[in-house]
Parts: sequence; C-alpha cells; structure tokens
Amino acid sequence: MKTYNTEEQEAERIGFAPKTLANQRCRGDGPPFIKVGRLVRYDPELTDAWLADRIRNSTSEAA
Repeated sequence: MKTYNTEEQEAERIGFAPKTLANQRCRGDGPPFIKVGRLVRYDPELTDAWLADRIRNSTSEAA
C-alpha cells in the first residue's frame, strides 16, 4: 500500500513551513494533495515532480 504524508511530514521533508503548504493549497499553486474528509495528505512522488517542474536556470525564465 502506498504511503502518504501529512502536511507536517511533507513540509519537513521538502524544507517548507507547514503554513507555506497551507497557503499554497488555498491559492492553488502548491504541490498536489489528497483530501479525505478533513484530512490532507501528500504523495511524495507528486510533490517531487511538482518541485522538479519548477527548476530554473535564470530568474528571467518564464514560470
């Protein structure tokens, strides 16, 4: 069975504050997440893909 992380676990794993993930969830610009009832969970593979998609070589590159 696949393991999913809590907001706190995922934030620690990628070096973000849990509040950052919560804010990104509200804005819709954070890593993909799973919502089951009131519980929020993150798939580490999807978060890693989300992070990899944000790799840039210059600040002038389009997002």
